[in-house]
Amino acid sequence: MTDQPRRPKPKRVLLKLSGEAFCKPGGFGIDTAELALIAEEVKAAASAGAQVAVVVGGGNIIRGAELAKSGAIQQSTADYMGMLGTVMNGVALREKLVQIGTDSRVMSALDIRALAEPFIRNRAIRHLEKGRVVILAAGTGNPFFTTDTCAALRATELQCDVLLKATKVDGVYDADPKDNPDAVRYDRLTFAEALSKQLRIMDMTALAMCQEQNIPVLVFDFKRAGNIRRVIEGDPIGTLVTRDPG
Repeated sequence: MTDQPRRPKPKRVLLKLSGEAFCKPGGFGIDTAELALIAEEVKAAASAGAQVAVVVGGGNIIRGAELAKSGAIQQSTADYMGMLGTVMNGVALREKLVQIGTDSRVMSALDIRALAEPFIRNRAIRHLEKGRVVILAAGTGNPFFTTDTCAALRATELQCDVLLKATKVDGVYDADPKDNPDAVRYDRLTFAEALSKQLRIMDMTALAMCQEQNIPVLVFDFKRAGNIRRVIEGDPIGTLVTRDPG
């Protein structure tokens, strides 16, 4: 890895968390230790001065795509079931954040008023401006769209400076580093390069939306303590994907 200059400090970020972040590797459901780790990392980012919105996945609860592929459940129904899983994760994260002294709100694309506010763009922005962490659940509220696409959409709507894609590795590689010890990590990429190389950063719809809206995507290792705060403070970690090179 080459030395890189410090990056601009973002004022508003969208953090995309997979459902798997809420459980141990290969596990299921919500692990309390992993939930505490997520909450502390999000709190640290908010304490560093950034406005933080979080899009949560639901793969630790249910995988709608796998249900649909098996033929057991029609895909639209399976996708809605997956959205409910993201609401469960979102509510759990809010509760933990409140316990550790971080004001937060859950906003859902599905109408579940007993658990979450409906997603209204101006209200979400107002929460962010007041320093609250906004947790965005239920994806876009529509089947056939991934939570990656939801993250790109919400980052656009909320005028975020960067979309933070939390992963299990420290960036984007030209091959799977688990299978190839000679895999090379990219410090920077353009969206055009990522799309042409078919690098597995996000789904193609989400990546194309970020390219069109000129929203940088930072892929980084979420499990390393303090990494979100480092991003907020301008440390050049992970792989930054932008529309223009350099």
